[in-house]
Amino acid sequence: MRRLVPYLQVAPLATVLLLFLVIPVGMILVVSFWSYDQFDIYPDFILDNYRYIFTSPVTFSIYLKTIYYAVVTWAITLVLGFTISYYLVFHVRNLLWQIGLFLLCTVPFWTSNIIRMISWIPFLGREGIFNQALLATGLASAPLEFLLFSDFAVILAYVHLFTLFMIVPIFNAMARISPTVIEAAVDGGAKPWQVVLHVVLPLSKTGVALGSIFVVALVMGDFFVVRTMSGGQSGSVASALNNEIGLLQYPTAAAGAVVLLVIVTLMVAAILRIVDVRRELAA
Repeated sequence: MRRLVPYLQVAPLATVLLLFLVIPVGMILVVSFWSYDQFDIYPDFILDNYRYIFTSPVTFSIYLKTIYYAVVTWAITLVLGFTISYYLVFHVRNLLWQIGLFLLCTVPFWTSNIIRMISWIPFLGREGIFNQALLATGLASAPLEFLLFSDFAVILAYVHLFTLFMIVPIFNAMARISPTVIEAAVDGGAKPWQVVLHVVLPLSKTGVALGSIFVVALVMGDFFVVRTMSGGQSGSVASALNNEIGLLQYPTAAAGAVVLLVIVTLMVAAILRIVDVRRELAA
């Protein structure tokens, strides 16, 4: 009976994962090999759906565009998240101020993601607040067209929506660093940039890894931001899958979802390859 105790403890979580992760993903994988026409879907085992993904220039460009959004957003949120976390942990000495400023970062999350994203449209539009301010001050002779319905607008919305997912884990990792370690490095003659590069960054790499996983996964799986902020002029894998589902092309959409899952898994695996999160957290 004692041998069964560990299995009984794991059983609830294993059941949840089986019902809500393994079985749905398995069904998507099975459907990705099925055939279909304009009216029905047929159980089959064909590779046409995957062949279409890997041979279509349009589909290939959409995957590259999605990866581009993920990488650029990750880089910007990493710089912002690391800088903000470093300031809150090491330059704000008062605990109440730390908590207050940290909560200030969460204020945007008190409203819907859709509302926060759409709020950029009247600000960045051709007749928007920002363009009007540039024209009024003489900094621009004509409205800037690239601010809205462009890749710039998409990435700006992503950074606005997902930066907090980078700040939180990095802040938690930095908060665990003992101030005596920083003081020892300074006493040893280390310059500020050396302290950041050789002390703070290595000791907070777990937070960087977790934040990177959050941001990359969220961007790769999003479709609403791209559709809205690009004005339909750009696309992502998730938006393409949404269109295929709307056209009842479920096998093709399932194949695209499998490929997207593999890409995201490889990206997460690469991050975990660089940083052993379990060992760092155990330490």
